[in-house]
Amino acid sequence: MFVGWHMTTNLITISTDTPILKARDLMREHNISHLPITDDKGHLIGLVTDRDIREAWASPATTLSVYELTYILQKVTVEGIMKKNVITATPDMTIERAALIMHDQKIGCLPVLNNEEKLVGIITTADLMNVLLKAMGMSNDSSRVTVIVRDRIGTLSEIMSILAQSNINIRSIMIHPLPHHEGIWQLLLRFRQNVVGEAVRLLKSKGYKVLTEYQKDLSPYIPD
Repeated sequence: MFVGWHMTTNLITISTDTPILKARDLMREHNISHLPITDDKGHLIGLVTDRDIREAWASPATTLSVYELTYILQKVTVEGIMKKNVITATPDMTIERAALIMHDQKIGCLPVLNNEEKLVGIITTADLMNVLLKAMGMSNDSSRVTVIVRDRIGTLSEIMSILAQSNINIRSIMIHPLPHHEGIWQLLLRFRQNVVGEAVRLLKSKGYKVLTEYQKDLSPYIPD
């Protein structure tokens, strides 16, 4: 999965001379939290967020009346509050790399630039959440089971073979280490609801440790 496949391309952009008040109204109208700032050639020159605008709203002297504050903010442009050193992505960046950058930098979006340094899209934490949910096969007609296994070559192949022999299709698979248990992994398998019971029965019959709900004490489920 690449950023270019999941980024938003129908962008709302503004220029440096856009009043803060107008930027706020655009965010509310389009239900967005980030506004890229571009020049007349489509090059990214800054970014303003809803947080930047909230901070600007709170920054003038508190003795100003609401009307005085509104008047000032109608005159002040985003150039004075925009972030200039913006961290960006490219369309060929992997989704997981983009997620890591946003996590490490504690930011909510990455503007996406092409080889000509022009803005072609934006990817946000909401986009990443959508990708995650789809990757996990999340839907109202599916259910997830957790199989606790040791880190051993061939385990996933065995599980898939067991299920395939009974014509049970796995909708999605995710693998994640089990916290506080070195060498133990969670296989998160999602099935259609009408086959979950049979899938659990088959896996348990082959000796696999299967959970269908949260358990505080995992010691009975740790494989030998």
